Amino acid sequence: MWNRDETFMNKAILWSAAAVVVAAGAGLYYYYRMRGAEPPPVVAKPAQVAPSVAADEPPAIANPVPEVPAEAAKPLPALNESDTEAREGFTTLFGKGADETFLTPENVVRRFVVTVDNLPRKKLAAEMRAIKPVTGSAAVAEQGDSLTLSDENYARYAPYIKLMQKADSKQIASLYFRWYPLMQKAYEDLGYPGQYFNDRMVQVIDHLLETPVVRGPITLTQPKVFYEFADPALEARSAGQKTLIRMGPENAAAVKQKLRELRTELTSGRDPPKPVE
Repeated sequence: MWNRDETFMNKAILWSAAAVVVAAGAGLYYYYRMRGAEPPPVVAKPAQVAPSVAADEPPAIANPVPEVPAEAAKPLPALNESDTEAREGFTTLFGKGADETFLTPENVVRRFVVTVDNLPRKKLAAEMRAIKPVTGSAAVAEQGDSLTLSDENYARYAPYIKLMQKADSKQIASLYFRWYPLMQKAYEDLGYPGQYFNDRMVQVIDHLLETPVVRGPITLTQPKVFYEFADPALEARSAGQKTLIRMGPENAAAVKQKLRELRTELTSGRDPPKPVE
């Protein structure tokens, strides 16, 4: 659902792109709100996991991350004291001033983890957004009773696409691996004890890569206040996939390319799923 007066950006994908994927969502992503009224918070619930043969055994790790040699990096700060260094890492990847322009400065690691975990869900936790809201309003074309998403709306994503493309995927992965222990701690704090955040990360990337390519005008409906996709199949998709659709096919293709690069780095080079055309 979205509103003419957009204050939350649909963008945790772009940080979940360059940052579904930095140790800092993406999609970049957030729902539009109406006249300053924030949507209710979303509380992530752990997925049901079938019991293993041995109840005390942790689930198998599908995508282990490499250990960072102790001599190669200084000790990490405590999770609750990590914001300053996390912002510095974001600046290293994306350039001077990028943190002030794009990044929500508090609870950086926790916000990133929540962002990643929420992308395949129907709603996103707006109060835990990792990226600052975009300015401006959603561009909608009206012709009589017909509403479509205007091509002008796609241009609003340009700064985030450029930010994403600026960062080298190997450098993103290197920072991700260094900060991984804090992300794992934040993930367990969400209610996933014994589960592995990098496995969730890969699941989320694969989910985003499955987003269909929608070409041509995207028809909208406005049953009450909020815009929705007129196509029930599109409206039923996850928050992350709908964000990719809303940003337009060219922007979505750029995000998917970055996600494939990052997936390769995070899975020891295993190929991602075939692109959805």
